Amino acid sequence: MIDPIITWLASLDFWSWWILGLALVILEVFAPSTFFLWLGIAAGIVGIVAWIFPGMAWEYEWILFAVIAIASIVLSRLFLKKHPGVEDNTKLNQRGAQYIGRQFTLTEAIRNGRGKIHVDDTQWTVEGPDTDLSQVVRVTGVDGTLLIVEPATKE
Repeated sequence: MIDPIITWLASLDFWSWWILGLALVILEVFAPSTFFLWLGIAAGIVGIVAWIFPGMAWEYEWILFAVIAIASIVLSRLFLKKHPGVEDNTKLNQRGAQYIGRQFTLTEAIRNGRGKIHVDDTQWTVEGPDTDLSQVVRVTGVDGTLLIVEPATKE
């Protein structure tokens, strides 16, 4: 049972490594992390080495693949731990939080602590001190779908 596997492993050439590398990189598209990317790159590197040294034993090719894969995964984890990526929009799913610090004009006066503003295509209920219609307010916080506002100061 083991002989056919060893025969198959020994028959792998540089094209096989490149195809494996490509398959792993394609698999990365469907995976939630960068794990398969490093395996694919390692397979591609082993393919280059197998192309340069066509007589290399299959055992050394697999050892080289394992060493490069482990090293690249460990190094990438260490790098990403020291240099985390910058997120473009950390408030993407917190629509109200995106408005904190911005100023808007009241479309409904704030009476008894509640009023309304119009932001883009949405009417928002606001909470704050009583303020007349058409006054400018600044969003200072969010409570669910309620924006907390205060009168904007003239600067």
